Amino acid sequence: MSVRPREELLAAAFVDLANTLVRDFDVINFLHTLAEHCVELLDVAAAGVMLATPEGRVVEAAASDERTRALELASIEWDEGPCRDCCHTGAPVSDVALDTETARQRWPRFTPHAQAMGFTSVVAAPLRLHETTIGALNLFRNRSGPLDQAQLRLGQALADTATIGVLQHRAVHEQMTVATQLQAALDSRVVVEQANGFLAHHRDIGVDQAFRLLRAHARARGLRLTDVARGILDGTVDPALIGPGA
Repeated sequence: MSVRPREELLAAAFVDLANTLVRDFDVINFLHTLAEHCVELLDVAAAGVMLATPEGRVVEAAASDERTRALELASIEWDEGPCRDCCHTGAPVSDVALDTETARQRWPRFTPHAQAMGFTSVVAAPLRLHETTIGALNLFRNRSGPLDQAQLRLGQALADTATIGVLQHRAVHEQMTVATQLQAALDSRVVVEQANGFLAHHRDIGVDQAFRLLRAHARARGLRLTDVARGILDGTVDPALIGPGA
């Protein structure tokens, strides 16, 4: 089996992380892909990713393998670890050797579990764009020595690209949601106007009075105005029953 050139692997990684405008986009699968590309391209044994809410609460995790994902999920439960710190501060966590007293004091539960998995050090890079932090990327090593600066820059570049992808998908989704809501409002307005005209003609009253009767009928019965209007148009609501004494 031929080995893909590093340049090709890099290009594929950035294309994958930029391609979020697909119909079946799955953010957790996307974050797993980010973690897998990090292991493929960087001198690390594993990678994990966490997402955070706008309020700073860490809510989800993905990883390059299941053991690392279990560690990240436990870190969320313990409310400690480099990814958790990075999510809360929006700042990178420098290369931390796990066999130090500093690491044990900082993350008393995370550190021994990470060491038991064979990890020797960890870096955390924020998933951040300007002032918005949506999560963090953990990079785990299983050999001595820190990641060099070129590797750290590449890791942060992958994290930045993933951040842009997620935020782009969110923005498009929100725009689509708003557009759908606006279209639904317009459609409802058309239905109400049609029913209003029908009721005015049927009862030989003005359209303003017909609209007041529609609203009063819907309010008195706890119904949506649009549903009453549709009922009049499709014949399931008798227009003769709309109004005083009905």
